[in-house]
Amino acid sequence: MELEEIRRRRLLALQQRAAEQQREEQVEAAKKVVLRKVLDQKARQRLANIKMVRPDFAQQLELQLIQLAQTGRVDLPISDEQLIQILYKLQSEKRDARINRL
Repeated sequence: MELEEIRRRRLLALQQRAAEQQREEQVEAAKKVVLRKVLDQKARQRLANIKMVRPDFAQQLELQLIQLAQTGRVDLPISDEQLIQILYKLQSEKRDARINRL
């Protein structure tokens, strides 16, 4: 009886993990579709390069690009030059937030 309960719990946990993984894959697929519409080929390649080096930063950047496109704050598709400008802005925002101690 106890063994069956353990098996049932493990099966339930596995099913939950599989469902969560499937949801994550669906979200990633939807992001890819949107980014294909939002970015031109060179910009997509640059984003892929960033993703290889800094995956966490690339995820944030993808979400920001999608937001920019959805709110209409940029012309579509975003070119590589526009993406570079966005990256410079993000980089300068990071640098402005320095704290100097005396």
